[in-house]
Amino acid sequence: MKPVVPFVSQTTGHERAVWLTALPEALSDIATVKPISDMTKAERAAARVAIVANPDVAELAHLPDLQWVHSLWAGVERLAADLPQDGPKIVRLEDPQMAETMSEAVLAWTLYLHRDMPRYAAQQHRKLWLEHPLKRPNERTVAVLGLGNLGTAAAKRLAGNGFDVCGWSRSHKEIAGIATFSGENGLAEVLSKADIVVILLPLTDATRGLVGKEALSRMPAGGSVINFARGPILDTGALTSALDQGHLSHAVLDVFDQEPLPDESPLWDHPKITILPHISAPTITATATKILAANIGRYFETGDIPAHVDRKRGY
Repeated sequence: MKPVVPFVSQTTGHERAVWLTALPEALSDIATVKPISDMTKAERAAARVAIVANPDVAELAHLPDLQWVHSLWAGVERLAADLPQDGPKIVRLEDPQMAETMSEAVLAWTLYLHRDMPRYAAQQHRKLWLEHPLKRPNERTVAVLGLGNLGTAAAKRLAGNGFDVCGWSRSHKEIAGIATFSGENGLAEVLSKADIVVILLPLTDATRGLVGKEALSRMPAGGSVINFARGPILDTGALTSALDQGHLSHAVLDVFDQEPLPDESPLWDHPKITILPHISAPTITATATKILAANIGRYFETGDIPAHVDRKRGY
């Protein structure tokens, strides 16, 4: 008899329906996938791995022999914060397609800023016909903060499109053709160079509020920020002050401290902020389910748990 793998998620509506169709199909030769609410007491007692997507962590307590959870997302900071340190291991979704999708988004919105699209959109509302000088990509320095899979793919794609790219990570990394920096001094250096800063860091205790007043003040006047990581990494108050004072020219925000962004948030109406609804790198169902099936199938064959989150670092 095939093992039963619980699906634990607070997703609703169409999104939930998509996963509850795709996951059982992808794992049909390996296991039976069921919502945890549909499992018997015996099935819950026997479960060793669960598939999770924005789960209610309290539900995982009903799986007494749970060894690990496989997230459908790359970001797992809430899981890492809510699950006990000695609880189940957390496996992030590491999907090459997600890196490709993110690098595409980073390039698109970097070009949006590079080609002064916010300025021309504002001119349209004023019926103002006015051309501005155009820089070449190699005259525009883009700093990518965070050089994991997503950040590395984004940095390479930007460099491939002619931008002067530098990168920063907490521990030093080498990327061919791209200047990389690390540590506090390294962060100060890349910020001082950056016409555009792209945030792709994981949210941890060390990165929470990392891009704040001091960091933004180090950027050259007229610089811009793209945050495709997590809202709390960027100090929103410091950002709006830098925009209002004219030190920075624009920000593209896809992530926020609270999501969905509340209707009453002043960010919606800020003339120098572009709001996106957390769409820079969505999970692609077709590729994600193949990765989950491979990882879970290997576990049932060999007992090997895939590479998992370092709970001390948070990623």
